[in-house]
Amino acid sequence: MDQALITNAIDGFGQRLSAVDAGKWSAATPCQDWDVRTLVNHVVGELLWMPPLLEGKTVADVGDRLDGDILGADPHATWTSAVADARAAASEPGAQDRTVHLSFGDFPGGDYLGQVTSDLVIHSWDLARAVGASDRLDPTLVEFVDDFLSPQIDAWRGAGAFGPAVDVGPDADTQTKLLAQTGRSPDWTP
Repeated sequence: MDQALITNAIDGFGQRLSAVDAGKWSAATPCQDWDVRTLVNHVVGELLWMPPLLEGKTVADVGDRLDGDILGADPHATWTSAVADARAAASEPGAQDRTVHLSFGDFPGGDYLGQVTSDLVIHSWDLARAVGASDRLDPTLVEFVDDFLSPQIDAWRGAGAFGPAVDVGPDADTQTKLLAQTGRSPDWTP
């Protein structure tokens, strides 16, 4: 996996996160039952998991230290710290070739980084919609995530990661089709 993809996905989420001020943390998101704070907490948690998992630690090794609300009193500062550590872990020589031990199996580091990149891209759209930021995603990232997820979308849906696909018609663009297959309606508004 090209290192630039995860870097660009992190940057894209960060751009939307910069639009979140004190009054927007409780805003609804396209993720059912998640407000903005819960969504951001999830994504920051993903980044915080990257260093130990890419080092070869298991979920059991990490334990519950990344459970619950990890954003603290300054979510933007927590984001900045998590990003720095995640970037460093992802760019270490051999990171993509290491075995990553996830709760649902072992994967090459490159596949794991593809999963995290997919999550960042999809949740960038969710966050953008929730806070009124630009919801147009980087076309290169959309193409990567579409190629990465499409062959395994039913497995992700079966695991509860995505809702039922939304019908958007054959003329929809790739971004709209990608989001629709993850259960997101292009018409969603808070």
